Amino acid sequence: MGGVITPTADLWHHYGRTRHALDRTVPDRFFWNWGQNAGPGAEALGDVTGRCVGDLGAGAARHAAHLAVHHRPSRVFAVDASPAQHAMAQDLYGRLASRLRLVHSDVPRHLHATADSYDVLYSLFGALDFTEPHELLPAAAAALRPGGRLVFSTLAHHLGGEPAHADVQHTEIGAKTPDGAAATMHRWILQEQVWTKLLDEAGFTRISAETLPGGAGPRAADTLLVTAFRPGRPAV
Repeated sequence: MGGVITPTADLWHHYGRTRHALDRTVPDRFFWNWGQNAGPGAEALGDVTGRCVGDLGAGAARHAAHLAVHHRPSRVFAVDASPAQHAMAQDLYGRLASRLRLVHSDVPRHLHATADSYDVLYSLFGALDFTEPHELLPAAAAALRPGGRLVFSTLAHHLGGEPAHADVQHTEIGAKTPDGAAATMHRWILQEQVWTKLLDEAGFTRISAETLPGGAGPRAADTLLVTAFRPGRPAV
């Protein structure tokens, strides 16, 4: 599993650098909410023992490292298109190569190249937020084995409280190029019924969602935690 992407401006170059310098541990906890401090943990993925798991838009691969160390998957693939995030992940967790594979690739391209390979795919404010869903969701369905599970957390509304979109449209959010120039990127902040319709159209079934409260503060946000399955019976 893998792939190489064509170099473009890395809009994730600056993200997470302070934490990378100060915190080099494998996290001992896993949360889905925006504040990363409450709500369900890895159990939302089901039993991953002996399973092939993919983290879509893994960033520095902290959640993937948690699964590799504290659970017993056969392998976790942490997939990210950002050269900077991939390099940080290699620096932090390259030593876990027997259990954790760090993949530098465009996520839809990786999924198209790995049909029927995964038991579980997940995105924690990752690729599901930042990739056109008509492109990503069918690729995820194809990459899962029959009965495989997709779980993702995404913003339930915009930061500041503006409602999520009632149709499939992106929001422009601020970003920076590696040299510090101002830029924008697309983020999909969609209502629950929009995600449900997109997942159904992509071939998923048993679609469910719950809202995790975001607490107080100007950047607090509720989280939409969504689970869906590829039809069919999992292999024994």
